[in-house]
Amino acid sequence: MVEDKEQVANGEQVSKKGAKKLAKAAKKAEQKAENASTAAANNSGGDSAEDHAAGRYGLSEMIQSKDKRSERNFVPVSELSGQVGKGLVWVRGRVHTSRAKGKQCFLILRQQSSTVQCILAVGDVISKQMVKFAGNIPKESIIDIQAKPVAVSSKIESCTEQSLELSVEQIFVISQAKAQLPLQIEDASRPENADDAEGLNIRVNQDTRLDNRVLDLRTPANQAIFRLEAGVCRLFRDILTEQGFTEIHTPKIISAASEGGANVFTVSYFKDSAYLAQSPQLYKQMAIAADFDKVYTVGAVFRAEDSNTHRHLTEFVGLDLEMAFKYHYHEVLHTIGNTFTSIFKGLRDKYAKEIESVGQQYKVDAFKFLEPPLILQFADGVAMLREAGVETGDEEDLSTPNEKLLGRLVKAKYDTDFYILDKFPLAIRPFYTMPDPNNPVYSNSYDMFMRGEEILSGAQRIHDPEYLIERAKHHGIDTSKIAAYIESFRYGCPPHAGGGIGMERVVMLYLGLDNIRKTSMLPRDPKRLTP
Repeated sequence: MVEDKEQVANGEQVSKKGAKKLAKAAKKAEQKAENASTAAANNSGGDSAEDHAAGRYGLSEMIQSKDKRSERNFVPVSELSGQVGKGLVWVRGRVHTSRAKGKQCFLILRQQSSTVQCILAVGDVISKQMVKFAGNIPKESIIDIQAKPVAVSSKIESCTEQSLELSVEQIFVISQAKAQLPLQIEDASRPENADDAEGLNIRVNQDTRLDNRVLDLRTPANQAIFRLEAGVCRLFRDILTEQGFTEIHTPKIISAASEGGANVFTVSYFKDSAYLAQSPQLYKQMAIAADFDKVYTVGAVFRAEDSNTHRHLTEFVGLDLEMAFKYHYHEVLHTIGNTFTSIFKGLRDKYAKEIESVGQQYKVDAFKFLEPPLILQFADGVAMLREAGVETGDEEDLSTPNEKLLGRLVKAKYDTDFYILDKFPLAIRPFYTMPDPNNPVYSNSYDMFMRGEEILSGAQRIHDPEYLIERAKHHGIDTSKIAAYIESFRYGCPPHAGGGIGMERVVMLYLGLDNIRKTSMLPRDPKRLTP
């Protein structure tokens, strides 16, 4: 059979099938060219007239530290009210929302937790093309604008800066975001009010938030939460420093499990194995033996516990302290209790704005505390639980439900969200805990609670090496693995006590949040190791 042939421009013959393919390709190229022409028209606002705003807007070249631009007077959004009537200013922020309609574009600029309305209107300075460009900037893009802060007659309820708006004269995109975002900041910021039947039922689930944490952290509530966390660490440091404490830094790679237990992460260490520290406990005590007298540390703590609960992480920030005392461990207990009271007062007085921001998204009940703090005996706590109908043993540790119930009972009776439980049973405390000299069933140890959940565990430590060996053997601990620790007490060590605090848990409970992952910037738990 002889195929029909057609002549083509280059003189070669092709089949009819090949000719159809060539025609189809030519049509596709023509359509592509037409689409490009349409896009160009759209970018120019659909107006072929000369753009009198050219050079006053557009995509900025990548900033590679070529120019200093020191002539640009950048003003924070939160300080714009002081610039009304003073002329042009430069502001850098993110496009929170933008809406172009006709000859105007309304854009909300966000800078951390602060927002301000910006307006572009076609006139002598602004062109149609410039309005079109501003309306098409993807949300979350970083932009520089030059604008006049102008007072407005009625409050702009949708922004934090409600008494002014920015009349834009120049706008440049510094870093353009993807057009499709995995979550919308408006949705991630939406108030969680289950009682609001008329509220929008749009929620961003926890995994989506944590998978896209960089975006999620931009919400006003998250900005506030992590500023509060910084506040807790700052207050902890300042309060203890004023009392003569020294900040120390302890190893996080250790040769033996800190607490003598199995819940440790093993890591390869050259030709041997090591562990990630469960606590700076042993090193704090060695610092006391080295005559530092009062020490504290702020650093990572690792717990290999397969606990998928609302309050457990495998890595968290530990706020630890240790101090020598003269004759009674209550010298230390009162120091720690009063430190918490000072932190609570500092958060209340210095971070009211941040607490209010969190409260706009989550239900936050004011945290109540007594001064001085309430101290109860462990036996008294057990008695309160029994009065409430809970059967628990004299030497049995408190379960999580019993902790929470006791917290509610204490709140009802004493009107405080913070209290101290003293004199825990010796059988449920670590080997280095000093027994109660008056009753061998109990120990010189204590826990502290916020809203019915433990946030500190502490005790007087055994500072006599022979007694320490005796207690370690009683707990079945191989003393050869803690030889350096025991040896540090053979050269004379003052009596001392201390405790360890979980920073994320403190912030979670102070605010009354329901999950510790809300107060961990990049949480690590048994199921999450990224981002």
